[in-house]
Amino acid sequence: MSDRDYISEAGFKKLTGEVEHLLTVERPRVVNQVAAAAAEGDRSENAEYIYGKKRLREIDKRVEFLSKRLDILEVVPQPKNTDRARLLSWVHVEDEDGTSKVFRVVGADETDAKRNWISWKSPVGRSLLGKAVDDEVKIKTPGGAVVYLVVEITNHSLSSPN
Repeated sequence: MSDRDYISEAGFKKLTGEVEHLLTVERPRVVNQVAAAAAEGDRSENAEYIYGKKRLREIDKRVEFLSKRLDILEVVPQPKNTDRARLLSWVHVEDEDGTSKVFRVVGADETDAKRNWISWKSPVGRSLLGKAVDDEVKIKTPGGAVVYLVVEITNHSLSSPN
């Protein structure tokens, strides 16, 4: 199985921006705070020094994590057509009760349940990819099987359709 994952251009810029901010703003600020706290003397009982060192470790771990993620991410262009659901497509579905939902299929780094942005690796995301309008999608969930009908597929680069 490939370690590659996918992301939108905006998502990639957000992650690279976070790394840049951590390295050029946050880390230097914390280093200065730690240096000032260290200059005060006894470090064993210096809360500012101890907290600052902890914060530096957190920043370094986050930068390392993001750097590894960025190495395996592939930027996917916004799809131009709406014949089939693809990565970054908005897929409008209805369940058997007529309840509507709209999902955006995204890479794992951009999932956001509040915005209905679902990973292409999730059961729903995998099931929606490649589907066309009027296709039925059967998904096994912990609560039982769910059947959706694909009503519409749109490809907006904005945060939500319409």
